[in-house]
Amino acid sequence: MKSHFNLEELAKELQEGTPYIEFLRVPSMSAGIYHLKKTDTDKQTPHTEDEIYYVIEGKARMFVGDDDFEVMQGSTIFVEKNVEHKFHSIEEDLMILVLFSPAEYSNRE
Repeated sequence: MKSHFNLEELAKELQEGTPYIEFLRVPSMSAGIYHLKKTDTDKQTPHTEDEIYYVIEGKARMFVGDDDFEVMQGSTIFVEKNVEHKFHSIEEDLMILVLFSPAEYSNRE
C-alpha cells in the first residue's frame, strides 16, 4: 500500500465535473481531495462517518449544523457524522483535504 502522496499531483487527477478523488482507503479511515470552483455548488449530503476538512487553498463560507463561518487556507473543520454541512459563497476556488473516519461509506448498508 502506498504510504506517501503529493497533493499537487493528486489535484491534477481531478476531472472536470468530478470534484472529489479518494487517494487512501483503509478500514479505519479514507482520505481525498475535494475541489470546488468559485462558480460551483457544494452538493454534499450528511455522511455516516466523522470528517475533517483542511482547506489547502481558497476562500468561502461553510455551514455545519447551525454554525456558519468563513473558511480559508489553513482552516480545519470537524464535522460529526450525520450533521448537515456545505461550503457556500465561494470567493476563491477551494482545494480541500478530506479525511473520513472510519472510511467513507463504511457505515452505509
